[in-house]
Amino acid sequence: MKAVICGAGIAGLALAHRLDHHGWNVHLVDHAPGPRAQGYMIDFFGPGYEALAAMGLAAELRRFASPVKEFRYIDDYGRTTVSIDYGLFSKALDGEIASVMRPALEQMLHEHLGDTIDLRYRTTVERIEANRAHLSDGTVIDADLIVGADGVHSRVRALAFGPEQDYLRYLGMHTGAYLFTDPELYAQVRGQFVLTETLNRQMGFYGLTGDRVAVFAVHRTPDPALPDDPRAAFRTAYAGMGELADRALAHCPAPDQIYYDQVAQIRMPRWSDGATTLVGDAAGAVSLIAGQGASLGVAGAYLLAECLHHASSVPEGIAEYERRWRPVVGEVQDSARDRVTEWFLPRTPAKLLLRRWGFRAMRLPGLDRLMVGPLFPKGRKTVAELLA
Repeated sequence: MKAVICGAGIAGLALAHRLDHHGWNVHLVDHAPGPRAQGYMIDFFGPGYEALAAMGLAAELRRFASPVKEFRYIDDYGRTTVSIDYGLFSKALDGEIASVMRPALEQMLHEHLGDTIDLRYRTTVERIEANRAHLSDGTVIDADLIVGADGVHSRVRALAFGPEQDYLRYLGMHTGAYLFTDPELYAQVRGQFVLTETLNRQMGFYGLTGDRVAVFAVHRTPDPALPDDPRAAFRTAYAGMGELADRALAHCPAPDQIYYDQVAQIRMPRWSDGATTLVGDAAGAVSLIAGQGASLGVAGAYLLAECLHHASSVPEGIAEYERRWRPVVGEVQDSARDRVTEWFLPRTPAKLLLRRWGFRAMRLPGLDRLMVGPLFPKGRKTVAELLA
């Protein structure tokens, strides 16, 4: 069996790994020149964690993770308003959580690809004809399966299902991330998540290795259009948020070293058309604010591979994957739109104070699991249950 996967990000790499495990001939392509260096820190938990464990990569995830001891908010003067032992989150999830940079997670999956996988960067799918994929390097591949794992702005989705605007639901925010080196600032945020406690915009800081600091930012804007110069947009949108933010903005790198995009969801009535299907954000981006995109990308890829392995035909496997996985993705999307947005980025001082006291309540005996639960839900079906 032969598969063409477009997108060598987290979902595409996970799917390639698992299909290769099941004996498929896998061609993996990506338009980028190589693995991406830009990205932000994520809390990786839930179905993706279960899937990596089933793939034998849980120990590797720990090796690539960044140790975090404390989570805290600061005001414009750099004073801590909320401080929480990160162990509370780990305890609520029975230790099944890892803080990891998205590029590091991608690197981990990349390092564990089988030698027989045909991985091509600077290459994408130009045209799809039934079971035939025409690649940008001139190659034509007759495949049993063609998969779009190429993110929110998926080319495969556009080729097979129509223009992006038919499916993208903008959530009124832009987000960005970048890395820089600053020993003094690193010393202030090492081993921590440090976030600004601000209305309608937020910057976050994480200490990595080698005095490097990772910056994550999000702000509300009614205009979905992306700026021509993301560095200038960063410096305008996040000016005047305190000394820590100003110092980080002074380190803002060249535009090509910045991750910058809309905060959006992808909502589709179906994910498959013949031999072509979608995984990860290409199929059902849940958005940054849901905090589970990478986990769902890995788990969805794993589920697709397993459904294909156990089905009597590729169409049957694709249909079973969509039947089992669509409700899970839809639930996370609905939760993000209905409840998480205002908690994540408050619009009013009253909502900001409500969030502050909610976090403080986590430190009270007996309330830790109750308060952490909505942020890191565990009530959904496990990957094993979805495959049963």
